[in-house]
Amino acid sequence: MTSTSTATVTSGTARVVVALCWVSVLLDGFDLVVLGASIPSILDDTAFGADTATITAISTAGLVGMTIGALTIGTLTDVLGRRKSLIVAVAAFSLLTLLCAFAPNPLVFGLLRFLAGVGLGGALPTALALVTEFSPRRKSGSASTTVMTGYHVGAVGTAVLALVLIEPFGWQSMFVAGAVPSLVLLPLMFKYLPESPAYLLIKGRREEAEAVASAHGLQLEPAPTDPAPVVNPIRTLFSRGMIRNSVAIWITSFMGLLLVYGLNTWLPTIMRAAGYELGAALTLLLVLNFGAVVGLLVAGRVANKIGARTAAIFWFSCAALFLAALSIKLPFGVYVLVFLAGCFVFSAQVLVYAFTSAAYPPEARATALGWSAGIGRLGAICGPILGGALLGAGLASPWGFYAFALVGALGAVAISFSRA
Repeated sequence: MTSTSTATVTSGTARVVVALCWVSVLLDGFDLVVLGASIPSILDDTAFGADTATITAISTAGLVGMTIGALTIGTLTDVLGRRKSLIVAVAAFSLLTLLCAFAPNPLVFGLLRFLAGVGLGGALPTALALVTEFSPRRKSGSASTTVMTGYHVGAVGTAVLALVLIEPFGWQSMFVAGAVPSLVLLPLMFKYLPESPAYLLIKGRREEAEAVASAHGLQLEPAPTDPAPVVNPIRTLFSRGMIRNSVAIWITSFMGLLLVYGLNTWLPTIMRAAGYELGAALTLLLVLNFGAVVGLLVAGRVANKIGARTAAIFWFSCAALFLAALSIKLPFGVYVLVFLAGCFVFSAQVLVYAFTSAAYPPEARATALGWSAGIGRLGAICGPILGGALLGAGLASPWGFYAFALVGALGAVAISFSRA
């Protein structure tokens, strides 16, 4: 059994899988920005009664939920299957996000964000595992980064929605909007999303794998003469040949998601504290995530040429450089610097996922991605806490940018200790 997919996939089948997974990841991108874009209006909503400390706690609750979801659902995906796990995760997240719009107080809102995070946390590793197993090895880097453009298209779309919806309809409208895509996505997933033949073969369900292959134009490997041994996916992560990569990936993911969530949660508020109007601050959030989409399109192609590990080292190093440069106050140059920071900050973390997909065998791939995302979510928890602490101490500008730049540099060092 190969370390990527057990099937040669037609381009049409790959496009269907990539498209459905892309929209699923888009919902993760929505969640990335929705709270940060809504924070100023939530704080202004005196009837709701939330302050900065409360918002920080709510943000942390959602990220704790994502951590639990990534670790548990990511692991269960290697047991229960990619298709079922992804559909359940998307349905749970969408329903709970809709309920957030009707939360009567911050306590209920925080609980719903936590529960939505559990569902959402499992969607990303499952989607990445599916796409990897429907893509040739030589294109695994660009496959992961292409799907992850949905993450930042969702973030950009959410920033645009915030500019359009919040002022006339209130912050609650953002959470209603976040549930709408599932009305279309879930029926399409039920009808068109196939189970991975690689997963079916691992489970010894060759007849089902052959049926999927026949229906979707796939060609399976010949049946092995000896049955494959039962593999514990968690044990694989800690095996002698994998533990070094596992630790390096976990540390790097921690640093990468600390940057992603720290910047997306507090950038509008930091910019307001620096003297920008709310509209300008939200525009910079949009520019940050637009840069992320461009960076992903470039990063995938670079990863295909030089490898995801080498590309990740370079990307984290550039992220550190441009985050430090944001401390320089330029009248219009700030938009260029924010764009460049977005190009490298967010695609650096996606390159870690691409490297993870390629570094582990199919029977442990979703588990490895889940643990990478799950431990990374611990960094995501620390990011908003770090930003909130810097804001509370009056040190957000310029020291906040230096702190985030240091995190990027540590990410570059950590991934360099992995084995290619």
